[in-house]
This record gives sequence, structure tokens and C-alpha cells, in this order.
Amino acid sequence: MAGGGFSTAPANGVVFEAKITPIVIVSCIMAATGGLMFGYDVGVSGGVTAMPDFLKKFFPVVHRRVEAGADKNSNYCKYDNQGLQLFTSSLYLAGLTATFFASYTTRTLGRRPTMLIAGVFFIIGVILNAAAQNLAMLIAGRILLGCGVGFANQAVPLFLSEIAPTRIRGGLNILFQLNVTIGILFANLVNYGTAKIEGGWGWRLSLGLAGIPALLLTVGALLVTETPNSLVERGRLDEGKEVLRRIRGTDNVEPEFEDLLEASRLAKEVKHPFRNLLQRRNRPQLVIAVALQIFQQCTGINAIMFYAPVLFSTLGFGNDAALYSAVVTGAVNVLSTLVSIYSVDKVGRRVLLLEAGVQMFFSQVVIAIILGIKVKDHSENLEKGIAILVVVMICTYVAAFAWSWGPLGWLIPSETFPLETRSAGQSVTVCVNLLFTFIIAQAFLSMLCHFKFGIFIFFSSWVLVMSVFVMFLLPETKNVPIEEMTERVWKKHWFWARFMDDHNDHVKVNGDVNGKKSNGKSNGFDPSTRL
Repeated sequence: MAGGGFSTAPANGVVFEAKITPIVIVSCIMAATGGLMFGYDVGVSGGVTAMPDFLKKFFPVVHRRVEAGADKNSNYCKYDNQGLQLFTSSLYLAGLTATFFASYTTRTLGRRPTMLIAGVFFIIGVILNAAAQNLAMLIAGRILLGCGVGFANQAVPLFLSEIAPTRIRGGLNILFQLNVTIGILFANLVNYGTAKIEGGWGWRLSLGLAGIPALLLTVGALLVTETPNSLVERGRLDEGKEVLRRIRGTDNVEPEFEDLLEASRLAKEVKHPFRNLLQRRNRPQLVIAVALQIFQQCTGINAIMFYAPVLFSTLGFGNDAALYSAVVTGAVNVLSTLVSIYSVDKVGRRVLLLEAGVQMFFSQVVIAIILGIKVKDHSENLEKGIAILVVVMICTYVAAFAWSWGPLGWLIPSETFPLETRSAGQSVTVCVNLLFTFIIAQAFLSMLCHFKFGIFIFFSSWVLVMSVFVMFLLPETKNVPIEEMTERVWKKHWFWARFMDDHNDHVKVNGDVNGKKSNGKSNGFDPSTRL
């Protein structure tokens, strides 16, 4: 799902001396509340859109359809409303736009100020949502929350990867995703409780409690230290070295500091990172990063996470049962992400993705068959046994996603881009993910209305396609240092190796490259663009 981050490694593969200091632990916990905030925003929207009082105030047409029941309206179409979908999706469109500004502030102002900007956006957005008197005020609040998401998703993962010692950097990378899942679960629990409040203001409490992680992120941004990488990048070398000593808990920081200086120098030499990203030798990494973001959304996970209570209500669950079922799926999501943290460096990326593909495909097909037989346009509630089976299948699906496409959709692109295109590659990765998150969020309820139970066949077909892609085109990156990725992965892959002919370490003899006359070029690659 949307969210993520990326990890970094020393350019020469050396592990530097470092202790896990209290300042690192506190800084990472405070920064990771950005993931908690994002997850809460994802989970809370589906819960409040299933609350009658919320619908009555902002979406009276939908409220009348729901109240009329299955006798007058199709089960699958009662929530189909563009305004209702815009309430959810506007956050991601705003996040997509804000990402471009966040990339600039992260680089020029630093990681801390960017997180602070995100926190301020979050707090203002929460206030507008909780106090909303009309739809315009509600959407404006969601847009501001989306701006917070754009800034937080750019700065927080980068902060985590730069502040942490190398040996625990990978785990902290997935920590952000874990916090997203915890935020979703927290939102589902809150929705379950506030739905029972009399007086029609429970939805305000649900939206208002987002202020807790928003406040934590804002306070955290004020308290944490800036990363040494950012200080060096902005020319504050002495301050950067001092901060590095504090966070590493040792005076022996010269090797790592020299590495930071070299990385900063190389980064400044890259004048056109996005142009470099489009060069032939970088095409495999770009294709895989973009494909993984599209596939991650086409699993249908965000449709289920956004609209879980609405979906369960559509399938015939009562309001309380729908919210309770959403809590169960949220808990499964959290626990399964822990499985990924434990197993990703043991069994490898491909094994998790392929196993999850089989599991997700099976569960979605079973759900489609059940709905096709049991849930008609005007049928009443599901039988208890059938309802339990639907929840079990959805949990099976969510579990598979949470230990595969959820964290790995972000982790794999972060491992494959070379140093000179890593920043640009991350920006493209985030933008593509948010774009397709917006598309799915805006279209899902309409697709549910028109496809009916076939919506699960649609998503399962995509799962089949992406599993074939993984099987044939995704190389294994487990335990491969980032700086050795080209030699050990891309040049040895049956398909992607052909794009490595013009890599800048190839030997040119008498104007020949691989035995062919180059005349200064090889397969369209101009040596003058080399780094």
C-alpha cells in the first residue's frame, strides 16, 4: 500500500563503527509516527463512510440508499458516489502533488523541517475534518492531510535510513510500513468504538483522534536531530561531523564521514538525475520500480483497506459486524508485516512474492465464487457460516499482501537503483504509487457497482499477471550489496543483461564495444553523459 521508504548503504560496502544509541532509538520512534499518521488516514476514511450520521450530513443520497436496503437498491451500488470516493481519494492526489515540493524542501531545508511541515499540514487538516460543517470543508481537510502525507513520505523514510546504523537499516526501512499497518488497525478500533456513540458525533471523534499521531510527528520533528547526510549536503560540515559522533556513540567517525563527503560530491556532480534515469542502462531498475508500484495497487489491497467496513456492509454484514471484521483484517495486516521483517532476508524477495501470489489469487477467486452464488443485487444478509468464510478469505488475502507486496513493493526499488539515480528513482516510485492509489480509491465503489462480485476476478487476474512478471523478470536481490547490484544481478539476468551492454565499466578497445564499432556511442548511449 502507499507508504514506504528506502535504504542506503555505504558506497564501498564497509560497515562503519556504530552503537545503537538512545538518540537513534528515540529519533526513529518519533519519526516513524509519520507512518502511523498515514496508516490512520487510510483506515479511518472507510470507517466513517460506513457511519449513518456521517453519510446523512455529507452524503444524503448515499444515506437514503443505505437506509432503503436491498429491496430498492442493489447491494453492490448503494455506496456508489463520486463525492464519497473523492473524500477518500483526494488525500492521495494531494499527496502526489505535494511530493514534488517535498523533494525540494528535503534537499534544501533538511529532513527535520520537512517533517515539521508535514506535521503542521496534518494538524490543520485534522482540525478542518473534525469540525467540518459541509463537504467543501471536509474535502479541504483531506487535501491538507494529503499534503502532510506527501511531505512525510518523502522525509521520514529518508530520515530513518540516514540516522540508523547500517546493520539495522533494513529493519528500520520496514518499520515505517509496520507503523502504517498499526495506524490502520488503530483507526479500525477507533471506528468500532465511535460508531456506538449516541448523538451523531462519533465520526468527529474518529477524524479528530488523528491529531494524536499528527501532534507526535510535529513534536518529534522539533526534538530530533537533523541527519549528518543532510547537514553535509548543505555544506554544514563541522555540525554534520558532530551530529555523527553523537548518533553513532563513538569518536571514530572519520571513515563514515569521509564516505558522506564522497557521496555528497558524487550527488552534486549529477546535474540531471531524471535524464540519467531514462538512459538505457537504468531501464531495468526503472521498469521494475514502476511495475511494482502499479502491481501493488492492482492487487486491490487499498480498495479493501480504504473501504473495508463499506465492503463488509455491502456483502450483507450489519454495521457493527462490518466494523468488527475490519478490525480483524487490520490486526492480520500488522502481524503479517512482522512476518515479512523476520523472513525477507532469510527466504528472499522472490519466494515471498510468488507464494503470496498463489495465496492472493486463491482467496480472491474463492471470494468471487461465494459472492456470485450468495450475494445478489437484492439479497439479504449472508448466512453466518458463509460470512465467516468471507472474512477468513479476506484475511488470507491481506496476510499474503502484508508479508510480500506491501513492504517489498518499496524495498526492492530502493535496492536496485544505483547511487546516481537513487533520489530520482525514489521520487518516481512515490509518485507512481500515489497516482495509482488515487485511481483505485476514486474508482473502486463504481467498479464494485458495475463489476459486482467480478471485482475480485478483476484483481485476481492482475495478481496472476504480476506473479508471472516476478517469475520471469524480477531478479533476486537478497544479500546483494547495492554497489554490486549491476555485476551480480543485472549482468547475469537472462533478459535485463542486454541493457547492460553500454554500462560505463565496459572496456572499449580501438573504438570497439563488444566487438562492434561504436564511433563514440554504443546502442544509443553517449559516453559524454557518463558520471
